[in-house]
Amino acid sequence: MDKILEQLETLVERYAELQELMSDPEVINDTKRYMAYSKEEADMRDIVNAFNHYKELQQSIKDSDEIMRETDDAEMQAMAKDEMNSSKEEAEKLEHEITLLMLPKDPNDDKNIIMEIRGAAGGDEASLFAADLLSMYSKYAEKQGWTFDIIDENSTEVGGYKDVAVMITGKRVYSKLKYENGAHRVQRIPSTESAGRVHTSTATVAVMPEYDEVDIDLDPKDIRTDVYRSSGAGGQHINKTSSAVRMTHIPTGIVVAMQDQRSQQQNREKAMQILKSRVYDYYESENQSEYDEKRKSAVGTGDRSERIRTYNYPQNRVTDHRIGLSLNKLDRIMNGELDEIIDALIVNDQTQKLEQIQSGETKLF
Repeated sequence: MDKILEQLETLVERYAELQELMSDPEVINDTKRYMAYSKEEADMRDIVNAFNHYKELQQSIKDSDEIMRETDDAEMQAMAKDEMNSSKEEAEKLEHEITLLMLPKDPNDDKNIIMEIRGAAGGDEASLFAADLLSMYSKYAEKQGWTFDIIDENSTEVGGYKDVAVMITGKRVYSKLKYENGAHRVQRIPSTESAGRVHTSTATVAVMPEYDEVDIDLDPKDIRTDVYRSSGAGGQHINKTSSAVRMTHIPTGIVVAMQDQRSQQQNREKAMQILKSRVYDYYESENQSEYDEKRKSAVGTGDRSERIRTYNYPQNRVTDHRIGLSLNKLDRIMNGELDEIIDALIVNDQTQKLEQIQSGETKLF
């Protein structure tokens, strides 16, 4: 905690500096600078307020100790002791709260996401499992009060998905669903299996923050755009016009096809939105890979090929392999009750960050 308190003093100084800057007429007239300072100040506010209260509690403990040492009045000593014990208990809780507030924040936590789910190993059963995962996330999003929109899909004849992309919007979506990145394994008797044998299949989940224009600017020369007639539902309008759009980012080879919107312009906009997020995610993943070579994250690298979770239907069990958590609640989890798993992953992530801070490997800010 001593290291954290030292860094907090520096943070308080910066907070005071920001408040002065925000009252400077020159800054007030510069909207961009003022907004930047305002966001930085807002991000610090809870930490600074908590730290100021912590210092007040420490002073109260000191004052109570002095009273106990300087007075012979038994009643005064008892009151001072009660006050000191109460302040110590509150300060201890506040230390933990401050530590969590000071953990390095993921800049993408407040963003909406694009989620891609793909049937992987297992043929038809993998595509059906992809559909089950889609349903699970849809129900979870509904419980969170988020908006869940399918923006692209490639379905199979058995009612599953080869791949499906969704946009999930709402409050702090990425902060909760970023841990879903990876390979999900299912063990169950397929509906198509007459012999009743348990099969193992997989589906992969990719979670990408929705990036703003300021986050990434793709060079138009690097994008090849093809238009074609949609093969999806929609009647004569879709079949008679080239409304579907396929965009290829030449440097990375990433391809996005969009045909679900009614007009070509709408498909272009959606395709570009997804392409930007996928390209940005591609380059960010490269940077993450470099970091992961030095130190593996406790909740996994988030690599698409990493098996993160197993859904065992015969035993009604879900196991998250990254944190060794097993829950015999598969039916409830598939119904969108993901909070227990996600909360455990968040706590584990926070614990790892605390260990990095205590070892001096990571600075708080």
